Amino acid sequence: MPGNPDKIASLKDLTKSGLKVVLCDKEVPCGAAAQKALEASDLKLTPVSYEQDVKAALTKVELKEADAAVVYKTDVRAAGDKVEGVEFPESDDAINDYPITLLKDARNAEAAKAFITLVQSAEGQQVLTEAGFLKP
Repeated sequence: MPGNPDKIASLKDLTKSGLKVVLCDKEVPCGAAAQKALEASDLKLTPVSYEQDVKAALTKVELKEADAAVVYKTDVRAAGDKVEGVEFPESDDAINDYPITLLKDARNAEAAKAFITLVQSAEGQQVLTEAGFLKP
C-alpha cells in the first residue's frame, strides 16, 4: 500500500528504483506472506528495512518514512484514510490461516464456546469480512 497511489499500482511497481519499501521480517507471518507473493511473481525486492511486525511496517508509511509496505488488507482497512491500499493477485498464494479451537484445559470453557459460536455465526463472519478477512 503506497503513500502515493499514482506511483504504485502493482507488486512489480515496488521494485522501482528510488522507491522506499519496507517489509515485515521474514520470520513473522506478514514477512513470510510477502516473500510468498514476491516468489510467486518472480520479483526481487530490497527493502529499506525489515520490521518486527505489520504494525511497524504500516507505521513507516503513515509517518512518510517509507513510500510503501507490503501488509495485510485488514491492516490497510484498519488504518482508514491514513494510507491507500493496492491489491495484487500474487497475494492469492500468500494467505495465512487462523485456526480457532477450544483448549482442552480452558478455564472458562463456556465463554470460549460462546466466542467460537459468535465467530462462526453470520454476524461474526460479517464482521470479519468487513475487516478484510476471507471467509473460511
